[in-house]
Amino acid sequence: MKIVVQRVHRAVCTVEGKVVSEIGRGILAFVGIADCDTQEDLQKGSYKLAGLRIFENGEGKLSLSTTDVGGEMMLISNFTLLGRVQRGFRPDCTHAARPEIASPMYDAFCDAVAETVPVKRGIFGADMQISAELDGPVNLVIDTAELLKK
Repeated sequence: MKIVVQRVHRAVCTVEGKVVSEIGRGILAFVGIADCDTQEDLQKGSYKLAGLRIFENGEGKLSLSTTDVGGEMMLISNFTLLGRVQRGFRPDCTHAARPEIASPMYDAFCDAVAETVPVKRGIFGADMQISAELDGPVNLVIDTAELLKK
């Protein structure tokens, strides 16, 4: 599982011209589920994301979590995060989980994060337009294979 994390002032997800989710201060995260991901990846990834301390305290140190600042998260499914570009110029996304596996795993991931932080979602498999006002910018990549030493 790969998760691209962006600290934002606000983010909006639109599908077919309609706003489907919107957040203020918080985290916009793109979630890619690999064909080899397990329940352990889901648990470790959701725990790490929910607890990230990427907001500044009064001294300018990144030591506050989304919960600490009263923020929320927008989680967007994104299979292209698993795209490999070693050969040629077209991403090879064959290592992304198939939709029938990825969709319920994405839902479970969102539910796990929502146990700690308010979560808004995109629509799995939809053509989404995401707009965001980045804060910092602060951007991170979480790779559960690295967390679990796969």
